[in-house]
Amino acid sequence: MIGAGRLAPPLAAHSDRLAREIGVPRRVERHDAVVLTFDDGPHPEGTPAVLGTLADFRARATFFLVGEQVRKDPALARSIVDAGHEVALHGDRHVLLLRRRVGPFSADLDRASAAIADATGVVPSLYRPPYGVFSRGTLAHVRGRGLDPLLWSAWGRDWERRATAASISRRVTRRLAPGDVVLLHDSDAYSSPDSWRRTAAALPSILDAVAALGASADSVTQST
Repeated sequence: MIGAGRLAPPLAAHSDRLAREIGVPRRVERHDAVVLTFDDGPHPEGTPAVLGTLADFRARATFFLVGEQVRKDPALARSIVDAGHEVALHGDRHVLLLRRRVGPFSADLDRASAAIADATGVVPSLYRPPYGVFSRGTLAHVRGRGLDPLLWSAWGRDWERRATAASISRRVTRRLAPGDVVLLHDSDAYSSPDSWRRTAAALPSILDAVAALGASADSVTQST
């Protein structure tokens, strides 16, 4: 048996089958909303661009923030909350959890949570791992801290170098349904340069598709 402090086999829980087996949600129980989530920010250009479009559509979202990015611009992190959106944990550094033992991982979460709370006044309760991959030890630790893990059921693969606004929108909306959790990125800090521009360009058509379902675009907590 692998001890809690050691690296364990990967749980790539964005796989629907495995997510069900280990009890990590990919969707929400909501029939009139699609949940929008943005990872890796805040970003000095990407986050304001996304916030502007969300405001235009009167849509809400959840932003999974990275502590080291929050410390670069705490006021920008605060602007997310001031605009009526939700903030959540994506770690202090964007590192694959298979490279993390539980002790350093716990310290990473402490730093990230403190950075987000200091900047926004909100102590986050949701957590998403970088790359959507847990180890058994890190997943157990997340739950032991009282954090709720969340992955996604639809994504635009907007971090890819070859992604376009059209391809991002097409991938997100192809089988989109109420209750889906959409993964997008408002930052290019850990992806191809300027990827946030393509995400921002795709967002209006994604929000139009949500409206066409007769659903609203919402954050996680506000949709449950």
